[in-house]
Amino acid sequence: MILASWRSLAWIIRRADVVLEVVDARDPISTRSRRLERMISSLQKKLIIVINKTDLVPREVAEKWKRIFEDQGYRTVYMAARDHKGTRILRRAIRDVVDMYPAIVAVTGFPKTGKSTIINALKGRHSASTSPIPGSPGYTTHAQLYRIGENLYMIDTPGVIPVEGGPLEAVLRGRPPEQLRDPVRPAVMLLEKALRYNPRAVKDAYGIDETDPYKILELIALKRGWRYKSDGEPLIEEAARAVIRDYHTGKLLFYVPPEEYVAKRIHHWGKSRAL
Repeated sequence: MILASWRSLAWIIRRADVVLEVVDARDPISTRSRRLERMISSLQKKLIIVINKTDLVPREVAEKWKRIFEDQGYRTVYMAARDHKGTRILRRAIRDVVDMYPAIVAVTGFPKTGKSTIINALKGRHSASTSPIPGSPGYTTHAQLYRIGENLYMIDTPGVIPVEGGPLEAVLRGRPPEQLRDPVRPAVMLLEKALRYNPRAVKDAYGIDETDPYKILELIALKRGWRYKSDGEPLIEEAARAVIRDYHTGKLLFYVPPEEYVAKRIHHWGKSRAL
């Protein structure tokens, strides 16, 4: 996983006519980048917000998030890219916002939101690169243009946004679990969040009836035989990495309800009016 600099992202956006911002359906707000959206707007490019991984939430939840973003003035589609569901709708949305052809599409977003899967879905099985894009800085040196339709092309290098958001998102998406020096703290935060939004999340994922995150990690380690050789104590660091991986793959399942976001916005609006 190679994070782009904002300069590299600007390079990608300048060369595109349409920019897709991919967010995670389980928590679209935490995986959304206002800075990216401002950059796209300032460069006068078209933006489509793509709510991905909708196979991990009920359909009505995806519909509500779509309406929330559309009410804010953003063209929005939702899809489950790994199942190739919604690809046709996304293609149609791209053509709807394009003013002139040929047009180029770029895919951007935080790590682990499914950008590469969307790129592959748009490419299809029989696509081939048409030309390299010259003059690209840093990690985009080998960017290619792929034809994804008549007079429609895509930059095959995803724009991987430098991670913003809260401390949990920064850790979850900033590095693979194997590279985390201390995976226990983010895993504990993740388990707390999972249990808050889905009290059955741990039971369904691991068959464990427990609500204390540290005890959950111990029990996962013991169930899988992960112990320190020196004293036989449960190897909770390995259990923590497993929990983080299980969130990314959808085994540890929960989602932030759209109603919570709407309630916070109404509360914030009310306080602003009072001031």
